[in-house]
Amino acid sequence: MIDRRSLLAGSAALIAAAAHLPAFAADMPDESWVNVRHFGAKGDGTTIDTPAINKAIDYAAARGGGTVYFPPGTYACYTIRLKSKIALYLDHGAVILAAPAPDNGIGGYDLAERQDAAIEPFQDYGHNHWRNSLIWGESLSDIAVLGSGLIWGKGLGRGDGKDNYLKDPNGPGTANKAIALKNCHNVLLRDFKILEGGWFGLLLTGVDNLTIDNLLIDTNRDGMDIDCCRNVRVSNCTVNSPWDDGICPKSSYALGYPRSTENLTITNCMVTGNYVIGSVLDGTWKKMGPEFAGHVHGRIKFGTESNGGFKNITIANCTFDDSQGLALETVDGANMEDVTVSNITMRGSFSSPFFLRLGRRMRGPAGRPIGTLKRVMITNVTSSGAGFLPSIIAGLPDHPVEDVKISDVYLHQVGGAPEAMAHLVPPANEDMYPEPKMFGDLPATGFFVRHARNVEMSNVEVAVARPDPRPTFRLENVDGARFANVRGAGALFSFKDVRGFRSVLPDLRAASIANGIATVRDEKLLLR
Repeated sequence: MIDRRSLLAGSAALIAAAAHLPAFAADMPDESWVNVRHFGAKGDGTTIDTPAINKAIDYAAARGGGTVYFPPGTYACYTIRLKSKIALYLDHGAVILAAPAPDNGIGGYDLAERQDAAIEPFQDYGHNHWRNSLIWGESLSDIAVLGSGLIWGKGLGRGDGKDNYLKDPNGPGTANKAIALKNCHNVLLRDFKILEGGWFGLLLTGVDNLTIDNLLIDTNRDGMDIDCCRNVRVSNCTVNSPWDDGICPKSSYALGYPRSTENLTITNCMVTGNYVIGSVLDGTWKKMGPEFAGHVHGRIKFGTESNGGFKNITIANCTFDDSQGLALETVDGANMEDVTVSNITMRGSFSSPFFLRLGRRMRGPAGRPIGTLKRVMITNVTSSGAGFLPSIIAGLPDHPVEDVKISDVYLHQVGGAPEAMAHLVPPANEDMYPEPKMFGDLPATGFFVRHARNVEMSNVEVAVARPDPRPTFRLENVDGARFANVRGAGALFSFKDVRGFRSVLPDLRAASIANGIATVRDEKLLLR
């Protein structure tokens, strides 16, 4: 005779498993769901629960894998060590809290890897250290961090000596990253939140087949660094990072060799750099005060670490709110190619809405050639309330940015520049750290294009909130420029050493062709 109660209990367990939620039997340590409390975790916010959590991970890994379950509670931790075929599941109300490092420097977080002197000069210090983190893994496969809980990096350092919690943010027993992964594959990060993630909320290096979905990161430096990674999907994420970059793909030398970041999509995300840390998480959305205006970051930026390259990139359906816009940078010998940007809205860009830079910093092994930046398409963009700087496309005299197409774009700039700004001759600064402000103020309201080949713009309008004497488009050393149906508030074009210029303009006003401050060489105009 079948026991009806056993049958019902078994059915409930199957339904719960199918929904990816812990069944009632998940509290038992012989099930695939392993409860950290059964290994001694208290979840009281004071007891250091790391030993219990790592025991639970070891237990599940020894049985071929499983899900390590965090029920509601606050789990004060030092370093949690991931293993292959392990998922961490943070339930509603579960918090993994980065505990302050011990004052005596004994114990605490795992020590950072020994610095490799051969590659130390080739990237910022923090990019080739993973173990001094709240959660880390190396050479793992089939791992995940899931659930609607919170990772709070309260005790993590920022890596710059400005920490509230640590006297020495890089000393023994300290940590400065929420999650760090190296040389892993088949990785899923979904649904959880990060508050104050330290130097990097996510530092992901050499990670392939990576999915990052529906994260909310409200942090004090970089939101996520995706470095030397391939086959990556970032979607439905919100990142508030006033003090550094929001979503930052890189291709550094941290692995000891150049490796490209490729086959990457970033979709349906929002980045900002102008909300008080924690206010996005709690839903109050409090703006930073005007005294912090010069510190706003919060952008999507490719680079500055750029040794390996960026290939086959798509950025679509994203919102930028009070940020530094979108930056595509290669300055260390990397080839950046085949980039598509579409359906973007920007509000309050504190610098250039778009910054495309091919430079000559060359921080890497000697003998590497200059990189390339080519085949970039930007379409369907609206931007309002941007500052003095125009969008920038800037290469080198003998290494131009190539094959850029921009269409269906409306840019609203603050305007109001003084007359002298229209006559500026920006410095070359070929080997400088790449930032939109690297050239100083610029003699254009919409686009400053220098050292480029085959640039095409159509259905582009640039408006200004206040009258501005600068031309809409300033072109210098450009070979092949095609413009159709472009509009500006005043003079449209200013040229210097431009070859193969063609334009279909909305009218024939002489003032729209040049403002008298530049020369045109081999110019051909096709006017309707």
